[in-house]
Amino acid sequence: MKFIEELQWRNLIKDVTNLEGLKAQLKEPTRLYCGFDPTATSLHIGHLQQLILLKRYQKEGHQPLALIGGGTGMIGDPRPTTERQLLNDTQLQENVAGIAQQIESILTSDNNPVQVINNYTWLKDLTVLDFLRDYGKFFSVGNMIAKDTVASRLETGISFTEFSYTLLQAIDFNHLYQDYGVKVQIGGSDQWGNLVSGTDLIRKIHGHEASVFGVTSPLITKADGTKFGKSEGQNIWLDSKLTSPYAFYQFFINTSDDDIMNFTKRLSLKSKEEILEIEKAFLEAPHLRLAQKELAKEMTILVHGEKGLELSLNLTDAFFSGDIQNLSLDQIEMLFEGSEGFELSESMPLVDLLVEAKIAPSKREARQLISNNAIRLNGELMDDSDHIVNQERAIEGKVTVIRRGKKSYHVINHVN
Repeated sequence: MKFIEELQWRNLIKDVTNLEGLKAQLKEPTRLYCGFDPTATSLHIGHLQQLILLKRYQKEGHQPLALIGGGTGMIGDPRPTTERQLLNDTQLQENVAGIAQQIESILTSDNNPVQVINNYTWLKDLTVLDFLRDYGKFFSVGNMIAKDTVASRLETGISFTEFSYTLLQAIDFNHLYQDYGVKVQIGGSDQWGNLVSGTDLIRKIHGHEASVFGVTSPLITKADGTKFGKSEGQNIWLDSKLTSPYAFYQFFINTSDDDIMNFTKRLSLKSKEEILEIEKAFLEAPHLRLAQKELAKEMTILVHGEKGLELSLNLTDAFFSGDIQNLSLDQIEMLFEGSEGFELSESMPLVDLLVEAKIAPSKREARQLISNNAIRLNGELMDDSDHIVNQERAIEGKVTVIRRGKKSYHVINHVN
């Protein structure tokens, strides 16, 4: 299967400025780029589709460039509803550095590494007069207003700052075309207007013989129409300090059966044949969650490496087996991140604690649970109703984990 046809099979192509021209261009090694806004110190899994798309081109022998918007990030791509909060210089520098490191890690290659570029290096020297004279004259206000990102904001209001964003992104494409020989820009479907602005500007400056292309891919959404990339309303970050490898792994493990093959086609670097085999096995026994496990494994290795996967698998095994006694405090916190804990400031009989922490509705039922071997403390089976829970026996003197039954866990935080 040819490269573009495979991307179409994976539902990774939505709009193309010139599909046949793009196919001809990609017959030879081509430089392409994708832009990333430095709105945080880390990218999140909503960015994975574009990162992996760059990697797909990279594996085909094309040269990927990742453009970080250190300059455009001072303005921000217009949101559908309200103005973005502007970042200060220190925040931007931290964000650019963090994102650059992640991109280089994911697009690592011995003979075809990604080139990470910051558009601040050329936009910082652009004067207002140069901006208006050299670029502004090529843009029709009518066409700019008609773009979806602007049109959706006309009633609620949009500043000239955000209105001008598409011009700056077009300037980026023109600069990369002139100075780096970039011929293709890729992005999500919400970036179509900006991509077209770039290709139009290049042709107006360099002539219609300039061979450049814009390609978008559909944004990933869940089967129910909700946004991909969040868990309980929180972003799943690529930075392990913001989202642990275990939480990252569990996001994919918990993908619904309705979504998993769509996500796999879009994100997995496995071949079409391998994916069809996974799909066949998954449909025959969906309860085994083979597809979820395969994608979770692949994505975790891609973002967090083999060690990240090993940690995730160990914590998963510990959770289902209940053998948590050998876990460190950091691993315990990772395993139960987001769980509501109960604070214990002094020693307390186990029976009383079960009631106070709302693990059991009454002391009578608490004793019954203990006698039925249904309570474990830090992995150890409890058979003594008079057992005292204290800080000395806590994991690293900080946490006691109570397990009721097979899957009900409760975190007790010991406080002074």
